[in-house]
Amino acid sequence: MADEIAGDDVLDAYSRVVSGVAEHLIPRVASLRINSRRGDSSGSAVVLTGDGHLLTNAHVVGEGEQATADFADGTSAQARVVGVDRLSDLAVLRSDREIPDPPEFGDADHLKVGNLVVAVGNPLGLAGSVTAGVVSALGRSLPVRSGSAQRIIEDVIQTDAALNPGNSGGALADGNGRVIGINTAVAGIGLGLAVPVNPTTRRIIYSLLHDGRVRRAYLGLVTTPAPLRPALAERFDQRTALRVVEVITNSPADLAGLRAGDLVLAVDGVPLRDAQSLQRLLFADAISRRTEITAIRNNALVDVIAHPTELTDR
Repeated sequence: MADEIAGDDVLDAYSRVVSGVAEHLIPRVASLRINSRRGDSSGSAVVLTGDGHLLTNAHVVGEGEQATADFADGTSAQARVVGVDRLSDLAVLRSDREIPDPPEFGDADHLKVGNLVVAVGNPLGLAGSVTAGVVSALGRSLPVRSGSAQRIIEDVIQTDAALNPGNSGGALADGNGRVIGINTAVAGIGLGLAVPVNPTTRRIIYSLLHDGRVRRAYLGLVTTPAPLRPALAERFDQRTALRVVEVITNSPADLAGLRAGDLVLAVDGVPLRDAQSLQRLLFADAISRRTEITAIRNNALVDVIAHPTELTDR
């Protein structure tokens, strides 16, 4: 009997957390209808700022420039697309009227596997739907493409909270109601993915808000994380580096002398431990800047100088 009561207490505590997050977020997640020349589409969007900005997925926006955002309190706003970044699958819109206040945004870098998460969105046209689960994995990768440019979104959050078409662009929140991800993909039964809210994506969102686009620097490297041998790990005080899989012909990396098989340790003295650690260095301020790249080739240390160009989507 005591065990049954204790079990009920646990379930009640879980329910209170999920209910509290739902109560906080449902008013702040809009049902989004996108109008475009290719026809209408739908998804979700999260209130981003107090002056009417909304955050959603780039693939939800598609080629559209206008949208209708419907909220749980009956508010219906017209919204225009302010900026789209297909290489992070994020987009920002601006409504034409007052909308609910934004939720608090957290930092997905502090998540751990097993943390409770709550997804709020509008799956299959069912507004204000809530599902809950746990972080089932961290550090997943999601390939995205814009024109001829391809990029890997790193540190994608994997959750077992049920996601369906229409959840895209909605909020993934922690147990305190802080938005720590934007739901982006249904990867299979019981498996969903979300773009993390972290320092890198915050920088992308800032650029979309203020410039309408994200300028990135381009090196022309295809890399994969690789472990360092113990002696090298001890020498450089890092356990992993980026192994060069391919160097694009005539790219800044090619002209600098990097080769397939090189192990890239650092850029301008900043250690590279994963793909995102390189990507977060390749924003607008790195374009045309003298960039020192430190690598290991045949057990020897190699320093090369590259001048990144601007990444285009053509």
